[in-house]
Amino acid sequence: MSTTERPRILVVGGGYVGLYAARRILKQMRYGEATVTVVDPRSYMTYQPFLPEAAAGSISPRHVVVPLRRVLPKAEVLTGRVTTIDQDRKVATIAPLVGEAYELPFDYLVIAMGAVSRTFPIPGLAENGIGMKGVEEAIGLRNHVLEQLDKADSTTDEDVRRKALTFVFVGGGFAGAETIGEVEDMARDAAKYYNNVKREDMRFLLVDVADKILPEVGPKLGAYGKEHLESRGVEVYLKTGMDSCVDGHVKLNNGLEVDSNTIVWTAGVKPNPALARFGLPLGPRGHVDTGTTLQVQGTDYIWAAGDNAQVPDMVGRKNGNENAWCPPNAQHALRQAKVLGDNVLSGMRGFPQKEYSHANKGAVAGLGLHKGVAMIVMGKMKIKLKGRLAWYMHRAYHGMAMPTFNRKIRVFADWTLAMFLKREVVSLGAMENPREEFYEAAKPAPAPPTAAEAGDKTKAKAS
Repeated sequence: MSTTERPRILVVGGGYVGLYAARRILKQMRYGEATVTVVDPRSYMTYQPFLPEAAAGSISPRHVVVPLRRVLPKAEVLTGRVTTIDQDRKVATIAPLVGEAYELPFDYLVIAMGAVSRTFPIPGLAENGIGMKGVEEAIGLRNHVLEQLDKADSTTDEDVRRKALTFVFVGGGFAGAETIGEVEDMARDAAKYYNNVKREDMRFLLVDVADKILPEVGPKLGAYGKEHLESRGVEVYLKTGMDSCVDGHVKLNNGLEVDSNTIVWTAGVKPNPALARFGLPLGPRGHVDTGTTLQVQGTDYIWAAGDNAQVPDMVGRKNGNENAWCPPNAQHALRQAKVLGDNVLSGMRGFPQKEYSHANKGAVAGLGLHKGVAMIVMGKMKIKLKGRLAWYMHRAYHGMAMPTFNRKIRVFADWTLAMFLKREVVSLGAMENPREEFYEAAKPAPAPPTAAEAGDKTKAKAS
């Protein structure tokens, strides 16, 4: 940790906004002008749009994360959590991964904690659900799905087999539709290598309480996405919720009941609950309330952006929607981060700050290899694409948006190799408990019974 007396800019969170804002500040900052400190529980930033492809094995999981220390060599990167913020003293409490919590003074503060999965008190969800917010979950889902195929191929119990080959995905937005599309693609490919498992034996269900999927690309492309998934054997249930999933027994509120070992939860996100402890002004859904310059309302040294912020949508408001807010997506987060970085330096130097304004450029979604939907906005014209061309647009957009040239090259290399090599379909489930086998080999042998214990066992048998 630095002991410098320079002003400290504390960035809470190392995701899209935290990483890009810190890079912007470091790039525009004069030498020795301030110290930039980034605090996050993980030492890397995850490019979340690539998680479905990582889960399907199309991209190496290591290539969808960006190490913070490598990308921000001139910043302090602390691996831990900010638990409290004392605004009067301008001090944050840091809880590191190990050791005692400590206080860290700051002069300027950036809140970039992102979002967490939005869940509901559904019986069995915490015990059986699988999220898709981090690369660890993507790897875990891939290993888990392939492990289910291993189970189904090796058992003669029809109930065990049916439960292993039933996959339930809750949530029909980008995360849910893209993940089920990619995982179904992977499972279809993997089934070719099993003697006793065929795609027809598997059952994929996509459940959403809304009346459509992929609302971000518009109703027509959303309807196409639904029809496309159904043509691949995916059962799509709209206006439907999950009532419970205790012990893998899924009950939907439309009366359908299935047994499944795989319940993937992608039903939206919510701001990080830790924000409630920071004493910041929050909106009705828990987002930090910011102005058009991304400065937190009522402060002159705190900024926020991204999924944890309630940012006015200036374009929407100019078009007559007085209550328009920027949606929580990567398109806005990346652009907000650059404006935020500039505004932090402007605020520190006493200069006027810029307002954030960005018109929606469209949305792209991949539904598996060579399959996708895309809506490209060019002025007042909307170009709608589907199928292979939309999939190319999806890969081109996210490939270029991936942070750092290093990671871009690695991702494009993965895609290029996949054109010539078959997809890997091996499950590495032991990665989740890598020491288990060594522990079994190394643990002390049980002590032999004493003479008295042996005598007691003999008497027990005789009686």
